[in-house]
Amino acid sequence: MVMSMVRFNCIQPGLEPNELSQRYQAFVDMAAYADENGFMAVTLEEHHGAENGWSPSPLLMAGMVFARTESISVSVSALLVPQHDPIRLAEDIAVLDLVSGGRLAIITGLGYRPSEYKLLGKEWKRRGRLLDEALETMLAAWTGEPFEYNGEMVRVTPVPLSKPHPMVMVGGTSPAAAKRAARFGLPFFPAANMPELEELYNAELEANGKTGMCMMPGTDTRMTFLAEDPDEAWAEVGQYFMNEASVYASWQTPDIRSSVHSHATTPEELRAEGIYEIVTPDELAERLKAAGDFGSVVHHPLCGGMPIDRGWESLQLYVDRVLPALA
Repeated sequence: MVMSMVRFNCIQPGLEPNELSQRYQAFVDMAAYADENGFMAVTLEEHHGAENGWSPSPLLMAGMVFARTESISVSVSALLVPQHDPIRLAEDIAVLDLVSGGRLAIITGLGYRPSEYKLLGKEWKRRGRLLDEALETMLAAWTGEPFEYNGEMVRVTPVPLSKPHPMVMVGGTSPAAAKRAARFGLPFFPAANMPELEELYNAELEANGKTGMCMMPGTDTRMTFLAEDPDEAWAEVGQYFMNEASVYASWQTPDIRSSVHSHATTPEELRAEGIYEIVTPDELAERLKAAGDFGSVVHHPLCGGMPIDRGWESLQLYVDRVLPALA
């Protein structure tokens, strides 16, 4: 069965409030439409202080999705855990797990922008330790039992529906991230295809007497948009993919790996890279048929400030043309 996912980060260059309001409302409507048509997951993400408003509140967005849907899951990839209060984070995630019936998945991340830590009053140099402390705190909080926190015995309520706790994974592309995931016995989700980290993770699991799983991205990650005429569509909306790709690339440092890190400087170069693609419904259907049970697609209908009506066109082409072809 094809895994259909839809990604949102509600970028709006210029940050005009009326346009942003329309974009956030469209995101919720699109998530509901995806749920009604059998999509498996909505993917969200977290950044702060971005010049284009890039997704600062993914847990609030997850709550909006759950209020309008019945089956679709939400994955936050990644939640920048060290930038939050861990007790409040444990409470918020527990409530989202309860209200959704266990449909929330979290990939925890450190982030890679010191400016975000400064903005939120957190210490960049302590980010690894802050993540360790937060994971320890949240896992203890979700048991519902008293535990020691900042020198006092505390108890956090409510407890989540999911047992032993909501789906929490450790993200990252460093050996430290793989070791952290193994130490806590949590699933490991690298941000790029890095088999060497999976080997390290499995070795560390054994050394720590833990069990877990590595959810490795494929070697060919694509953000997909549909159009009847891809050439015409690239000429009209390629700038919106560049809006996202160029900002994301400007945040990357040499030590960071990401499966969606573009090096393009023009829409033409971006198209040639293949990370962002515009394909016809027939082309996508044939590719997904060939992939069989391993087929997956990540729709990005509002990418980079994409006009909302064009985003709807892409989603509806998938539902009206691709899904029937697969059935």
